[in-house]
Amino acid sequence: MQNTAPGSVVRLVLTDFRNYPHLHLAVDARPVVLTGANGAGKTNLVEAVSFLTPGRGLRRARLPDVTRRQGAGEDTGWAVAATLSTPTGPVEVGTGLVPGVERRVVRIDGASARGPAALAAVTAVVWLTPAMDRLFVDSASARRRFLDRLVFAFDPAHAGRVAAYEHAMRERSRLLREGRPDPAWLAALENVMAERGVAVAAARREMVMRLAHACAEDNGPFPQAVPSLVGAVETWLETLPAAEAAQRLRKNLVAGRRLDTQTGGAAEGPHRSDLVVWHGPRNRPAPQCSTGEQKALLIALVLAQARTQTTLRGFAPLLLLDEVVAHLDAVRRRALFDAVCAVGSQAWLTGTDQALFAGFGSRAQFLVVDHGTVAPVE
Repeated sequence: MQNTAPGSVVRLVLTDFRNYPHLHLAVDARPVVLTGANGAGKTNLVEAVSFLTPGRGLRRARLPDVTRRQGAGEDTGWAVAATLSTPTGPVEVGTGLVPGVERRVVRIDGASARGPAALAAVTAVVWLTPAMDRLFVDSASARRRFLDRLVFAFDPAHAGRVAAYEHAMRERSRLLREGRPDPAWLAALENVMAERGVAVAAARREMVMRLAHACAEDNGPFPQAVPSLVGAVETWLETLPAAEAAQRLRKNLVAGRRLDTQTGGAAEGPHRSDLVVWHGPRNRPAPQCSTGEQKALLIALVLAQARTQTTLRGFAPLLLLDEVVAHLDAVRRRALFDAVCAVGSQAWLTGTDQALFAGFGSRAQFLVVDHGTVAPVE
């Protein structure tokens, strides 16, 4: 068994999580390959790992829905605990839903944390799921969520800024709909939107520039993805300091109150930005590419993010790749395995056919999932 490396899970314990009444799993730093029949619980297991970071996990589930189904009226909650290997040593993390508590509880090294945002300081997770195969043809909001998850890995405070902006925008919309809003309260909300909105746009813009640079440096078998961020605030930030961009957004919000009363939301702001990706070698926008090409572009972006984080934070993020190899040919499967090992990420990969992962050889650890049980492949 290999030694653990920074950024990896070495112990995972689940309690009443999805179809797992209790699971204690010890792994090393190598990629973890989970195989088994459909419905066996492979995705449930990688979803549990995704809860080691802020947010609602890779399924974006309601917290009560994660609890294992039991008898009528029983509410046990659920828990995910893990030992993480980090650059400063092992860290004990626990999170879950306690009966009677509507929010997710987090503990780090035995001490209660203020909320899930604290998890971003000790680990980062990036995932690809079958539901994301349509990311480039899906809504702009889905692409913003994808981008925000990448930003969280570098800037844990980003989540709070996004939440503050969206809350202020909802409150402003409510006041405008009700008519005759308090001018001072309305101005205060628009001030929050302007300051937080510019900060959100700036963080996203920086992340996209880093991704573009990392993608341009990669000459591997996956196509070069060329990402950019399209939006009014992002355009302002190309020539204006953040303070002036915030002032401009604030003025536009005041000027747009009448229109926003009729349409809801706000005519300008980072909630209208969009992540645009092109297939570099073909000089074609991602939505016009084939399904296989779009998948390859997504993988290229995730690998670029992993390399960028490894350089800037000193450890690679966990990669959760759910059913990612099924539609890749043998050359790209091997290329993916090589890239994951080169980055140093502990990847968790799922699939029904163990043979598709043979290219890993001894570089990975293979486990069989069977309805609530997980065992090493003999």
